[in-house]
Amino acid sequence: MVGPSPPLRPARTELDEKQRLRARLRALRRDHAASLPESMRGLVFLRPPGNVATMAPEGSTVGLYHAAPAEAPMRGYAKWFYENGRHIALPWFAANDSRMQFRLWRDPYDDSDLEVGPFGILQPSDQAALVQPQVAFVPVLGFTPRGERLGQGGGHYDRWLEANPAVVPIGIAWDCQRVDALPSEAHDRHLHGVITPTRYYEGAA
Repeated sequence: MVGPSPPLRPARTELDEKQRLRARLRALRRDHAASLPESMRGLVFLRPPGNVATMAPEGSTVGLYHAAPAEAPMRGYAKWFYENGRHIALPWFAANDSRMQFRLWRDPYDDSDLEVGPFGILQPSDQAALVQPQVAFVPVLGFTPRGERLGQGGGHYDRWLEANPAVVPIGIAWDCQRVDALPSEAHDRHLHGVITPTRYYEGAA
């Protein structure tokens, strides 16, 4: 008589793998950003590459983000697009469990028209106009050269991009955030490309 099979060890789930990867990449990103002198941080991401800038023609709306301390900074891009005839928008949330929307940012030289949102990040007020970006620059924790993206885990950008398939999503990251492969789920959205301080990766999707 064959005895009962020994209990199986729990399989490593994609969710667990993503959580471990997020912790490692957050530490890498934090340490890399902290190692950069403030003067050098001001010199990176000053303007978008020419081939990316043409994806947002003059008069169009560009979705950016208000960078957290370790994230790739977006102020230079905001100023460049504003000075070259584009409208600037930032993510906006009514509450923690609300879907992400974009509202107009009228003055990228100053934060006076922004307020602290539900996640502790500056965002436009609820009086700012709701807009639809043609191109959205997306923060990442990790990315592959094929345009796969690992985000913070909330799924806000994935849901917004799924609901707005005509938008061109471009990732912004430090070089240290590149990985060879990422665990993927059905809802994960690929990026059109990824910009780092040293190069532009054209995604496969």
